[in-house]
Amino acid sequence: MPAVQHKTVDVDGLEIFYREAGPEDAPVVLLPHGYPCSSFQFRNLLPALSDSWRLIAPDAPCFGYSATPSPRRFSYTFDGYARFLERFVETLGLTRYALYLHDYGSQFGFRLALRAPERVAALIIQNGDIYEDQFGPKYRMLKEQWSNPTPEGRRKLVAAVSEEGFKDEFIGEIPEHLIDRISPDLWTLHWALVQRFDRRMNLVHLLEDQRTTLAWMPRYQAYLREHRPPTLILWGPHDGYMPEGAGRAYLRDVPDAELHMLDAGHWALETHLNEIAFHMRRFLQRVHLSHAASTTWVT
Repeated sequence: MPAVQHKTVDVDGLEIFYREAGPEDAPVVLLPHGYPCSSFQFRNLLPALSDSWRLIAPDAPCFGYSATPSPRRFSYTFDGYARFLERFVETLGLTRYALYLHDYGSQFGFRLALRAPERVAALIIQNGDIYEDQFGPKYRMLKEQWSNPTPEGRRKLVAAVSEEGFKDEFIGEIPEHLIDRISPDLWTLHWALVQRFDRRMNLVHLLEDQRTTLAWMPRYQAYLREHRPPTLILWGPHDGYMPEGAGRAYLRDVPDAELHMLDAGHWALETHLNEIAFHMRRFLQRVHLSHAASTTWVT
């Protein structure tokens, strides 16, 4: 399989780690990661598609192997992370890309699309929710704290930023027959990095700030209606945050999107990599062929 490269780049004075695979002149697929993970979640997808595409997956600040700046230097908010993704793209000189939108990465990726819609060749949406009316039951604790912040609610958030809390994020709702496909490296690695770099309270602050995403969701929906980017939806309905309805809701605004419901949970790349790679390959080939008359879908 093609090699995955592990690189670092300076983004506004911060050392940012990222994984990259594929030819430099190939169409770009940008992969911002979710919480509480890192580019590690794409470790198997990158070589699976890198024969024809250039896949780039950064670790956001305070995640994975990227720097952990002080809160005085970096804003641990959704605004701060959205700006980081913009600056990462600018630093690498990426001018056209497909976006893989998953978990928190969907929030940052949609902001990037709003900022420069002409640069978005396509969207691959995998358990990244933008429809508040379809939130699953696991949002209950967060929404209670957002609407009525209390010391007890904050203690629950702090407790969730833990090895056991991370484990629940990865395997909390999936069926028994899928659990042995989920690598325990996901929670042990990322919790070890939280401890090593004293990241816990930065992540708690980010969880608290998630309430600000609600006001952005109508804007994302309007973007989809206005620009109608080619869209592939790959959804794991065994998800306490984002059940099946959260995936199907996208058809309200992009009714011609290609939708596949998988027998998967939130971290579908761990359990259904082959299916996802198969659907992405066919979809991206079609998108690329539709742009065959131009050479704009390259960096």
